[in-house]
Amino acid sequence: MLDLKFVRTNPDVVRQALINKGVSVDLDRILELDVERRRILTEVEQLKARRNQVSKEVGILKRQGQDTSQIVAEMGVIGDRIKELDDRERQVEAELQELMLQLPNIPAPDVPVGPDESGNVEVKRWGEPRQFTFPVKPHWELGVAMDGLDFERAAKVTGSRFTFIKGGLAKLNRALITFFLDHHLERGYREVLPPVIINTASYYGSGQFPKFKEDVFSLAGTDYHLASTAEVPLVNMHRDEILDESVLPLKYAGYSGCFRSEAGAAGRDTRGLIRQHYFEKVEMVQFVKPDQSEQALMEITESAEAILEKLNLPYRRMLMCTGDMGFGQYKKFDIEVWMPSYGRYVEISSCSNMSDFQARRANIRYRPAGGGKPEYVHTLNGSGLAVGRTLAAVMENYQNEDGSITVPEVLRPYVGTDRITG
Repeated sequence: MLDLKFVRTNPDVVRQALINKGVSVDLDRILELDVERRRILTEVEQLKARRNQVSKEVGILKRQGQDTSQIVAEMGVIGDRIKELDDRERQVEAELQELMLQLPNIPAPDVPVGPDESGNVEVKRWGEPRQFTFPVKPHWELGVAMDGLDFERAAKVTGSRFTFIKGGLAKLNRALITFFLDHHLERGYREVLPPVIINTASYYGSGQFPKFKEDVFSLAGTDYHLASTAEVPLVNMHRDEILDESVLPLKYAGYSGCFRSEAGAAGRDTRGLIRQHYFEKVEMVQFVKPDQSEQALMEITESAEAILEKLNLPYRRMLMCTGDMGFGQYKKFDIEVWMPSYGRYVEISSCSNMSDFQARRANIRYRPAGGGKPEYVHTLNGSGLAVGRTLAAVMENYQNEDGSITVPEVLRPYVGTDRITG
């Protein structure tokens, strides 16, 4: 959420951010409501001061035995007006809050302006794609052939875009999760296993609601929703808290199942493991002081990239433009892994600096060590990594002509073998 004072004093900046991010919000209405709300509060304050004064006068007049009927009548009029204004203030506040929740974060000055993914900028590339001496197969064909991926039975049990992962591939999937967590723990993160059922307040706190509500699976008749990412519970762990500066930065690495309806994703990478309704992910989340957030974004991004380097999977880093960076991000990098069957790079991690956007929504502050007023923290998050997409990338990049999968060297202690055949 943006600071209302910032919106009031920088309407042109906010208006340009709306244009650049392709978001439609009635900013003029926000400014009108802000003016009305402040006018109401001023009038109520004046009326209450007058009521207090009149109340004292009534006491004096009564002690003097004088008639107070006229002044009591005035107090009644003042009370009625205060009630009328209080009712209106609640209406204005509710509408203002609803509109403020729809305002996106302001992009960082160095974020490229662009309408969609065509405006993203490649800033790093690592590794060379493998040159195969045999026809490359997509991971879903490799998995079905070795009876390691079963889409048909999953569709029978649940529906489309769910998968049974079996045998050696299931073990490889489990190895990736443990490897990811071990990697982050070595870098100073604290492991957290968060709940996967989240309440509405948490989704608002992290910024997914109201904009992305259609992408979330909700539990009918309750205030609960399935987690779309571990980012949501990890950020909201400290909702409505004031942290001591001494504990910052806080660094969490959380494994979670993730549930997404993928509304609007029809026809986009829906075969195989790339875009499932359920997938697993290890998420990094940091809470830092504002002057640490740029450095923290680079640390999160490099931590995710280091996993791909250990796996020897070619990747590139993209600086996302305004039209493709998302609602709450101040600055965002996408890491894309090379997928041989696609003949292109595919997103495997998003690393974002949210500045104080989530902290304002979730009311997460820290108390400066030297004293003073509590300040909002900056929050950051990054996929480290999406498990199913990494499994698919390993399968495709490490496939053999006989249909087996060579296990990357760094994973062999976890898997217990150097090759998966079924």
